[in-house]
Formats: sequence, C-alpha cells, structure tokens
Amino acid sequence: MSDEESDRALDALPDGVVIADADGLVTIVNRAAGVYLGVAVAEARGKPLADVLALQDQDGNDWSSFNRPYAGLATRTAVPEQSWLLPDGNEVLVVARIRRPALDRPVDQVAVSLRSGRGRARLDRERSDLVATVAHELRSPLTGVKGFVQALLNRWDKLNDDQKKLMLATVHADSERLSRLIAELLDVARIDTGRLQLYPRHSDAAVLVGRVVDSVRASTSRRIELEADDDLPEICVDPDKFTQAMTNLVENAVRHGDGTVRVRATALALSPEDEHEDVRITVDDEGEGIAPEMRARVFTKFWKEGASGGSGLGMYIVNGLVRAHGGTVAIDSAPGGGARVIVTWPHEDRRQ
Repeated sequence: MSDEESDRALDALPDGVVIADADGLVTIVNRAAGVYLGVAVAEARGKPLADVLALQDQDGNDWSSFNRPYAGLATRTAVPEQSWLLPDGNEVLVVARIRRPALDRPVDQVAVSLRSGRGRARLDRERSDLVATVAHELRSPLTGVKGFVQALLNRWDKLNDDQKKLMLATVHADSERLSRLIAELLDVARIDTGRLQLYPRHSDAAVLVGRVVDSVRASTSRRIELEADDDLPEICVDPDKFTQAMTNLVENAVRHGDGTVRVRATALALSPEDEHEDVRITVDDEGEGIAPEMRARVFTKFWKEGASGGSGLGMYIVNGLVRAHGGTVAIDSAPGGGARVIVTWPHEDRRQ
C-alpha cells in the first residue's frame, strides 16, 4: 500500500490518529485528529508530539508530561483509555500504543487514538436518569412507611385498635413493595452483568403455569382463564424463575386489562422432523393493547404505559429470564383487541 493510500485509509477512520517516531516527532496525523486538535495536518507533521497533542486534564496536566510515553518500564506497551479535554473544552477519550523493537531498546513509535467523549457523556446521563428513577420509586413507599410510623409513635394512646391495625397494614404493604422493588433491581443487575444463576430441571409446564394462575387469582377479583393441552411436553426450566416470569406476565395483564385474562399453554414443534417440542404460553388481556411501534420498548427498563402502577421493570426482567433459559418473548395483538404476550419455554437445556 502506498503512502497516499495509507493516508486515505487513515482519513476514513472516525477516530483521530496521531503517530510519533522514536524522536517524539509526529509522522502521521489523520483528518479526524486534525479536527479534534485544531491543527492543520500538513503543518503538524514533524512537530513534537507534546505540541500537537494539546490535551489537558481537569488539573491542567498535559497528556505527554502526565503519561511520559517514552519513559517508564520496558514492559510497558500501552497507555489505557483516559478522559482528556481538547483546546475547545470538549472531552475526548485517549488511548495509546507504545512500541519497542525489543525490551532492551528504546521506544521507536507511539500511536495515539482519540475518540469523542459524547458517547460516555450520554451513558453518564442515562445512569443519572436511572438513579433518579430508582430514587423516585423507592421514595414513594418509604414516605408512606415513615409517615405512618411517625403517626403511630406520636399518637399511639389516642388511636383505637382499628386505626392502629389499618396503619400497620399500610406500613406492611409499603414495606413489601420496597422489598419487591429491591429484589427487581437486584435481578436487573444480575441480568445486565450475566450473573443470573439458573438451576434448570425438567418440569411439568401445566403444573407450573397452573400454580401461577391460582396464585394471581387469589389476589385479584379479575377473571383469569387457563387452558392447557393435555399432552404438554416437559420443559427444562428453573421452576422459581419460571414462576417469577409468568407471575409478572399474568399480573401485568391483570393490571393493564379491563376484562378477562386468558392464559393458554400449547406444544410447539420446532420443525416437522424434530421429535422434541417446546411449550408456548400466551397471555391475553382485554386492555388497550400496545401499538406495533412501541412493542420493542416494552422490554426496556422502567417502561410504563398509562398510570396503572408498577415499577416498569417487570417486562425487562421477564425478557431477561426467558432468554437466559434459551426461550423467546414476543408481543402481538390479542383477538379481543388487547395485548398478547407470547413466551416460548425450551424442552431441553438451552441456557445462553
């Protein structure tokens, strides 16, 4: 490849590249680096790296003096990614590669890469939004607990037994809500970091889903219908995680629908020649449904629709639990006009 072709290739890169030789003089500057550093590419060549790489940190240190790429241990091969400020005040993320012909020889090349810090700034904003949302979700039940406990402490002798019982029941409900939210946040962290622990075993799908429906029925006046094939195959799942995911789905349908919630479990053949079958479970409600363009957002953190309550983590956790088993989750329209959630649970161990 000719020098002209190499220059064109480097100019096509979205990141800035600055390369200096053994004497610390710049030999290559691509177009992106020139824009970042505010220098003309042709004029930058031949200048000291410290002069071209005009970067400072919050304390006023410059990149070259702070990192001393031509000094240090002979085994040193790189400068890890760091945040630095450009002359115009914008942030860039800088990483460098240090090359020596041999361990007993001096550095003969330093290659520096500069990348815009906008992506990290956006990530920081998203993290701040996440912290604010979590704080809001925790504050609401915690405020109730503090208020009723304070009332009980201050007016214990003036309250009758029924009033005390009502206040304590409210405190208990709010504390349960706090516990559920904390458990959901821990599940989200485990899903995000890949540390979710599963203990799958072959289980009777009809029995598991029947227990979920019975449990939700006991806590609501809404009608819940269950229909399951007689010859459902076994599924390879962690029973506790299956129960958690399906309970979230059925409770979500109860919360967002106005009429009957219908749960149906059927066998699903993967292919005509495959002797094993997965189990597909659909949960239908009779609510307003979810618009097609919004369905992908349902599985994001803290997604909510309407004022029906909930932390906004349920569907994110459902998606994470099902996919960790090797299953799938999809959203469609129910025949009655509401939302339909379709979950496929694997017959064999397909953990990801």
